[in-house]
Amino acid sequence: MNDRLDAQIEFLVEADQLKSVTRSNVLLNRSRPENSAEHSWHVALWAMVFADQMPAGAELGRALSMLLLHDVVEIDAGDHPVDQNHHQAEIEAKEQKAADRLFGLLPEGQAQEIRALWEEFEANQTPSAIFAKRIDHIQPIFQVLCAPERQPGHEDIARHTLFEGRARRMKSDWPELYTRASELFDTPFSVTSELDRCLSFLAEADRLKSVKRASRLCNRSRFENSAEHSWHVALYALILADQAPTVDIYKTIQMLLLHDLVEIDAGDAPVFGDHDASAIEAAEQAAADRIFGLLPDQLNHSFRAIWDEFEANQSPEAQFAKSLDRFVPPIQNLNSGGGSWVDYDVTWEMFESRVGQKIANGAPGLWAWVAPRVRAFLDGIKANA
Repeated sequence: MNDRLDAQIEFLVEADQLKSVTRSNVLLNRSRPENSAEHSWHVALWAMVFADQMPAGAELGRALSMLLLHDVVEIDAGDHPVDQNHHQAEIEAKEQKAADRLFGLLPEGQAQEIRALWEEFEANQTPSAIFAKRIDHIQPIFQVLCAPERQPGHEDIARHTLFEGRARRMKSDWPELYTRASELFDTPFSVTSELDRCLSFLAEADRLKSVKRASRLCNRSRFENSAEHSWHVALYALILADQAPTVDIYKTIQMLLLHDLVEIDAGDAPVFGDHDASAIEAAEQAAADRIFGLLPDQLNHSFRAIWDEFEANQSPEAQFAKSLDRFVPPIQNLNSGGGSWVDYDVTWEMFESRVGQKIANGAPGLWAWVAPRVRAFLDGIKANA
C-alpha cells in the first residue's frame, strides 16, 4: 500500500477536469474557446520567457508553481470573465470551497503546502506572486492583440482591461509591455524589436493547443491536445517531486513546459504507432531550429539547451521528465476505459517494452505503482476479447 502516492494520483486525475473548463478567450486561429488547462500552460511559458522582468526577490520556480496551480479551483468554481459583473465575495467563497475539496485530496502535509502556494498567488503580496499575477493579467490581452484576426468584441474587452481594469497597473509595473500593448490597438502586430520576438514566439506557441494527441481526457469526452498535456505533466512533476528527491524539480518543470513545442511543426507521434524514428528526429530538430529561433538569441540558446537536455535523456532532471511524460498517458487510459490501448490493440508486452523502461529509468517508484494496474487492465481486455 502507498497511501501517499494513491492520494497524489487521485488529485492529478481530478485535475484533468481543468481541460474541460472553457474560458472566454479564444485561440489565436479563432477555431474555438481556450480552456483553463492550456491557458495555465501558456502563462507558465510566458513566465519563462519574461523571467528577466521578475521583481527583486521573485523566484521563477515558485512563480511557475503558482501558475500551474492558480486555476485548478475553476474545476468547481468555474471561470469568471473579466467583462462580466460578478459578486466578488461569492466568487471568493466558491474558490475557497473548491480549494478545500481539490487540494484536500492530497496527502495532508502536501495539501497544506500546495494550498499555501495557491493562497500566496491569490494574496498577490510576495514578489513571486506579483510576477505571476502580472503574467496572468497581461497574457489574455496579447492573446487578442497578436491574433491575425480579432474576435468581435474582444478588442474592446482587452482595451478596458488594460486601460481601466486589472491590468492598468502595468503602466507603472511593466511600462515596456504596456506601451507595446497600447500601440497594438491601432497597428497590426509585426516584429520590430527584441520584445516583439518574444511575443512572436508566444503567439506561435498558441498553435500547440491545436495539436491532437492519441490520449483522451479522463472523462472520455475528446482527445487531449499537446498544450494541455504539457500543463498536466508539469503539474505531475510538481506534485510527484518526492519521487525524485535529488532532482532540481523546477528545471524538470521547465523541460516539460517546452518539450512538445516542436509538435507544432512535427506533429505528435503516438508511442504505440508505427514511425520512422530517424524521420521524426529530423523533423523535430528542424522544428526546434525554427520555433526557438523566433526568440532573441539568448533565450533561443537557453530554451534550446533545455529542450536538447530533455531529448538527450541523460541528466537526472531529463530522466525524471521523460518518466513523467510516459507515466501520464497510462493514468489517463486507466481512467478512460483504455483509451489509446484499445485504439492500438496494446498488449502488456508492448506496454512493458515501449513504456515500462522509460518510466522505471527516472521514477522506479511510479513504475512499481502503475505496472500491476496496467497489467491487470490489459489482461482483462485480453480475457474479454
